[in-house]
Parts: sequence; C-alpha cells; structure tokens
Amino acid sequence: MNLERHIPVMLDEVVAALKPAAGEHIVDGTFGAGGYSRALLERAARVTGFDQDPDVIRDAAPMLTEFEGRLDLIHAPFSQMDEHFETGSIDGVVLDIGVSSMQIDQAGRGFSFQKDGPLDMRMAQSGLSAADVVNTFAVSDLTRIVGILGEERHAGRVARAIEKERALGPIETTAHLAKIVEKAVGRGPKDKIHPATRTFQGLRIFVNDELGELGRALFAAERILKPGGRLVVVAFHSLEDRIVKRFFQDRLGGAGGSRHMPEVSAKPATFRVDGRAMVKASDAEAERNPRARSAKLRAGIRTDVAASSADLALFGLPNLPWPQRKGETGRRIT
Repeated sequence: MNLERHIPVMLDEVVAALKPAAGEHIVDGTFGAGGYSRALLERAARVTGFDQDPDVIRDAAPMLTEFEGRLDLIHAPFSQMDEHFETGSIDGVVLDIGVSSMQIDQAGRGFSFQKDGPLDMRMAQSGLSAADVVNTFAVSDLTRIVGILGEERHAGRVARAIEKERALGPIETTAHLAKIVEKAVGRGPKDKIHPATRTFQGLRIFVNDELGELGRALFAAERILKPGGRLVVVAFHSLEDRIVKRFFQDRLGGAGGSRHMPEVSAKPATFRVDGRAMVKASDAEAERNPRARSAKLRAGIRTDVAASSADLALFGLPNLPWPQRKGETGRRIT
C-alpha cells in the first residue's frame, strides 16, 4: 500500500473545520493512508490515529518515523477511542466513514468484484466474513441485510438465488457471488452500476457492523473532546450520513415536544455548529474524484456540557443479527 499517493476526500474542508493549531492533540479515527493525519501534522498538531486494519498499521511505519514523537497509532476500532483518552482531553476528532480505496483495490480483501478474490470484506481481518454470512445465514436475514443495508429492491430474489446456489457447494469468491446476483437481478442496458454493487455494499456494512461502530464512535468522540474541541465527519452513504445528522441534531439541544404533545424543558447542547450544518465536496473535486460526489461533511464544536447518554436507539438502527463487538481495547504503536 502506497501511503504517499492517497489524497483524502474534502481535505481542505476538513482542515478548515478542525482548525488545527501547533501542539493541539487531534484524533484521526480512520487513519487509512494517513492523508488527513499528514495534513494535520504538517500544521504542527499532534495526532493519534486509529485503524482496525493490521495492514494499515504495518504500512504506516515510514510516517511514524517521519513524525516521530507527534504521531501515534492505535490498532483498534475508532469506536474504542474513549478507552484510550481521558474525558475532555482531545482538541479535535476527524472520521472518514466507509471502506478505503486501498482496501477495495486489494483483490485478496474481497471488498470488490472487479477482481476475483476470496469473499471476505473484513476490515479488521478477523471475525465473521462475508462468506460466512452468504453460506450460513437464513434467507430471511440475507433478504434484510441486502435490502436494508444494500438498498437492493430485489433483495428477496438475491437471497433465494444464494440459497439455491449454496446448496450445490459453498460460495467462496467475489466473482462467484457477483455472477449469482447478476443472474438473479438482471442487467439493463442503461444500468450505471453492476447489479451486484448493492449486495456487496450491504454485506460489507453488515460484516463490519459499520452503522453501530459509527454510532459508538460519535458517542466516544463526544466524551473525549474538550470544550471548544471540534468533531468533523465525512460520510459517503445515506445510511451513514443519516446517523451523523441525527447525532448532531440531538446534541444541538433545544426544546422537545410536538404539536400533539406538550413542550418539555430544553435539552442542554453538547455541541454547537459554526457555519453551515453540512458541506458537500466542490464541483472541481467531484470532477477529479468520483468518490467525492457523494461526500457530505458535518462538523460541530463541543460545549462545556457533560456528554449525553450513549444510546444507540437514537439512530434507529435496523434489527439485524449484527456481529458481536470485539472486546479488545487495542495496542498503541509509536
């Protein structure tokens, strides 16, 4: 993996929202190729990066040497960041949600059907794999995973096709699954994406518990940020952006109630917004980088009010047999 070549989406907007200053401690919850972290380090900030992918940690060795003393890496999910810092001790947190382009490019990771590889999709390279889900889950669960998380309107047809095919033998490769889905869904001459795209998306989000991890990460960031600290999140998918939007809407406080119910006392705000609530990538960046077209940045500034309760019910996550969360607290690499 070449860390030098990667330019993260909305880099200028992220840096502008974080406003890094010399000596400030910023957490990059999705270190990846280190693009955001490098920009922050070059502005004399101190950075702690999180990533659950062991390949990322391995390939970041040159950056650790280059910025010795100001860059730390922790091999753990970003949802666990509050297990490594004191409450109210961090100046900024940035999260870039979703699978990285480097992971997609590696056929052996099984995130994409563009190149045949094992049906894996695990960011952490451990736990339940996409092959496990495809070959063992009930048709009803497969239908909901593909339909809700993949937003595939033919989810039932896809799940039944998978059930029929796996009766003949295990489905073990990305090409095999893509072929099954394409046959089940069909492909029109005007289709802009491959018929298997949504199925692969749903499986990836499920295998990595991406929605639950995002929710827990937002709560963790709220706890570790100091008053005046900034939380910046870039999301690429409507399901992810909806979670971020709901979090900030809830944390901005205000009075409760509706036209059918009496108004209740105003909820104290743990965040405030400075400027626009949501920013999209510029037309120029979207033209250069197709991935940026769906990017949405939301940011908030921490107030001095104590963190609110961390209840995932806030996000209305779908009731699915989500993988169990790992109990590992991660290890620090300096």
